[in-house]
Amino acid sequence: MSVTAGVALAVADAVWAEIRSAGQASDEHLSILEALFGKNMVRACKILDEGGVRRVTGAPSGRSLFLVSSPIARFLLFFFVSQPKVMGESRRKEEYICFPEHLCTCYSFFYDIVGRGEQLCCKHQLAARLAEAVSKHQDIEFYFAPPDQA
Repeated sequence: MSVTAGVALAVADAVWAEIRSAGQASDEHLSILEALFGKNMVRACKILDEGGVRRVTGAPSGRSLFLVSSPIARFLLFFFVSQPKVMGESRRKEEYICFPEHLCTCYSFFYDIVGRGEQLCCKHQLAARLAEAVSKHQDIEFYFAPPDQA
């Protein structure tokens, strides 16, 4: 990781901490995050507004992951489909497993972040972090019974 990326992530961590303590994201917080993450932050806000973030927590461990849904981007597909649709939007949804600070199963994470190093994180990671910071996610809890000890 470059020094610039490290500084950007440190600034972002400070902003996430402020949002968590306030329980809401101010316009200033969102502006800073948008400056750091660009279009991915705008897309993350859209995912959050559409209710696309679910936190799955396992009991009794308390460990959790996020399931983040977002429309699949379509580029020129509307030329081949008879019904009119808005370019760049899809009615289909994909769901990705996301650990907000570490990993997402989306293509962009592996291509843009891991492979090319062009982004700091994907829109799904940002949506999950924002949802967690402002408590705007659906909670799902699973209980895993310990194996019988004979």
